[in-house]
Amino acid sequence: MQYDAIVLGAGAAGLFCAALAGQRGKRVLLLDHNDEPGRKILISGGGRCNFTNLHTAPERFISANPHFAKSALSRFTPHDFLALIKTYGIAWHEKTLGQLFCDGSARQVVDLLLAECVKGGVTLRLGEQVGPVEHRDGLFHVAGESASALVIATGGPSIPKLGASGLAYDLARQFGLKVVEPRPALVPLTLGGDEVLFRELSGVSAPVVAKCGKAAFAEAALFTHRGLSGPAILQVSSYWKRGEPVGIDFLPGHDAGWLNGAKRAAPRKLVRKLLAETLSERLATVLAERLELDGELGQYGDKVLGAAEAALRGWQFNPNGSEGFAKAEVTVGGISTAELSSQTMEARRMPGLYAIGEAVDVTGWLGGYNFQWAWASAAAAAGAV
Repeated sequence: MQYDAIVLGAGAAGLFCAALAGQRGKRVLLLDHNDEPGRKILISGGGRCNFTNLHTAPERFISANPHFAKSALSRFTPHDFLALIKTYGIAWHEKTLGQLFCDGSARQVVDLLLAECVKGGVTLRLGEQVGPVEHRDGLFHVAGESASALVIATGGPSIPKLGASGLAYDLARQFGLKVVEPRPALVPLTLGGDEVLFRELSGVSAPVVAKCGKAAFAEAALFTHRGLSGPAILQVSSYWKRGEPVGIDFLPGHDAGWLNGAKRAAPRKLVRKLLAETLSERLATVLAERLELDGELGQYGDKVLGAAEAALRGWQFNPNGSEGFAKAEVTVGGISTAELSSQTMEARRMPGLYAIGEAVDVTGWLGGYNFQWAWASAAAAAGAV
């Protein structure tokens, strides 16, 4: 049987693209080397799948071309996917910052996508090694089948234990498409040198503003036995490059001059005790020691406390790396957007070849943005294959 489209990868983007194309009357074959579909969906959001974000906007995505995602995101919005969720009676809730989760299990989202594939008459083959991909006589030939369109939806190399690989990049290069160098994103950062001392705080978290370059995120940071994690750190990790510092504001809820104001109100209070009212006692103690402020507030002049406050608002960490693709939720980089149509996700120099989802150089913030890109890019391609 000759298909109209072969979709490689039964993750979020691949499942949705196959389903929508099938429902348009296309004959679609969906292939994946995993034995079960949607493996990354199942572990997402702590097993509850943060399936979209109500605050989706192009500026919350990282790409060599920051305008590329605008078209797809505008044509398939979070409310469009939410409408589908409601159609299946899946209970959901908004957690924080526009993040939408299933009340129950991420399995509900996978089941929804599989049901949509059934509606579209999609042929699903799992545990299928893709093997060589060829293009001849105007058709793509894969795993003994052929089609006029091929959709690359195999994601990036993040979380290889779930079967992730660089297949998308290999295929792109095979057909002459450029690839933006991939790197781990939404990933914990590691500390070395004298900053190893902060590993003693493993398990301690604090509300902070984390900064890297022009990017800044006000969420929690978590100290780990290897370095830094937590939502704020995962967010800035997508912008971080080796050799760059990460700035942490430990006092986001306090006005300027807070330390000196506290000194006038309670000069006998220990600096670490004051900090412990805002931060955990363990973190407060370490910061006070590093600032060499082991005594009472009244012992220090206004300039000394002013300098200490400035340090607390702009603490510089110098990560020596990250925990890599093994712990990265997604990948920054991928198939260059310069090679693709923003309207259809089709390769400009290889008609019939499409790339969607994480395989493409479009990476969203933490909190459902990458799922929304999967849905939106899938819908764009499904309308064109």
